[in-house]
Amino acid sequence: MRIRLKIWRQKDRKSKGGFCNYLLEDVSRDMSFLEMLDMLNSKIVKQGERAVEFDHDCREGICGQCGVMINGIAHGPLKNTTTCQLHMREFKDGDTIYVEPFKATAFPIVRDLKVDRSSLDRIIASGGYISVDTGQAPEANSIPVTYHQAETSFDAAACIGCGACVASCKNSSAALFTGAKITHLARLPQGEKESSARTLNMVNQMEQEDFGHCSNTEACQVECPENISVLTIARMNYEYNKAKILFRK
Repeated sequence: MRIRLKIWRQKDRKSKGGFCNYLLEDVSRDMSFLEMLDMLNSKIVKQGERAVEFDHDCREGICGQCGVMINGIAHGPLKNTTTCQLHMREFKDGDTIYVEPFKATAFPIVRDLKVDRSSLDRIIASGGYISVDTGQAPEANSIPVTYHQAETSFDAAACIGCGACVASCKNSSAALFTGAKITHLARLPQGEKESSARTLNMVNQMEQEDFGHCSNTEACQVECPENISVLTIARMNYEYNKAKILFRK
């Protein structure tokens, strides 16, 4: 395959960025998108040019590090898929592909396609801890959890923190991410004791990180590689209102 690439290049967050044009010949349809970028870097480094920087780690759709905008879509055209799981067979010979970093005020560009998503880490850290005994696992039947509670919690826990929800939202909202992290523990009895404080702290931290507000367009769920439901946002709002009432007493 012959692929034309228009890739966002930017030296650092203070420099002005722009698209650079590249042409790749002999791209295999079986390559992953990141392997294609590896191929590009190998070519341009041999030509004396600086390699294109992009985030990646596990390359198995688990770590959430590899997010980029591909033709204006977070992680590319294949739904519920991370960038590393996207393969070049989803494109056609002769295609032009635009590749950009996730752009949001809370995700400052480090260089090229690499962004700083530590704002998401700070939201998680603000949630604190849960009061459970360490050591041997407790007897499963000693803490009854319904099937629906467990499944709702596990579905929310599937969030890999890639930031596609933020990049896809016209307001750059982190409501889906924060809602998933709150729902994960709110639906389990182990997280009940600190639930109110955790919810207030995480929502307040989210607002401090310059994320926008949710306006319910649901674009976040559409582009989420783990298909996290927008119902987690409703759960976050419920938990937040409940916490405000409890702390007012």
